[in-house]
Amino acid sequence: MNIVIESLLEGARRAAGTVVVIDVFRAFTTAAVVLSRGAEKIVMVDSVDEAFALRDAGVGSVCMGEVEGVKVPGFELGNSPFEAGELDLEGRTVIQRTSSGTQGVVAALGQSERLYAGALVTAPATTRAVLAARPERVTLVAMGRNSVVRADEDDVCAIHLRNLLEGRPGNAAAACDLILAGGQIADFRDPEVTYMHPGDLDICLDVGRFDFAIRVLREDGRPVARMETA
Repeated sequence: MNIVIESLLEGARRAAGTVVVIDVFRAFTTAAVVLSRGAEKIVMVDSVDEAFALRDAGVGSVCMGEVEGVKVPGFELGNSPFEAGELDLEGRTVIQRTSSGTQGVVAALGQSERLYAGALVTAPATTRAVLAARPERVTLVAMGRNSVVRADEDDVCAIHLRNLLEGRPGNAAAACDLILAGGQIADFRDPEVTYMHPGDLDICLDVGRFDFAIRVLREDGRPVARMETA
């Protein structure tokens, strides 16, 4: 198995084989929370206009996401896993647009053999799901901030996933400590950064919180994410 680590939107466009698009802060942590709260599926899009259009067309009933971190006016949910965890989404279809994670999924959809949305909360389950298919090539794409600036949490998650995929136990505590030393951590605790909930950080760094991977398949030409267990 050949494992390649790529970065940012260009990396997502180059990705091949089984692809894991990683967004720890906070898109795919929030996606995992939404699925755990009963959502049937998540339709991932790269534009706000498409999210609104799909909701208007009845494809989904909840729009979730952000532009540059900030909840989009008119969306039911922002990009907060803490806030998503307080909702009952049983049977709902959620439409998600973010500045990093969903951009990478849309970019990687066409050339990937299998596609996953990854974060620390689903890392062990994602590893099991990937290994179950016995891929020849795995591409781990750390999406970074706004798809253009590398971010510690996504780079570290990619390395942690590589360790797990190669049969090593990894060190979840050390991975989290390294992330906690990064510059964005203060934003979670800054009352002036209103779109970053203090409770988000604890969830994002809860490695293996969920016992499922987020598998993305093409349906009606769009990436649609659901739970996958292995």
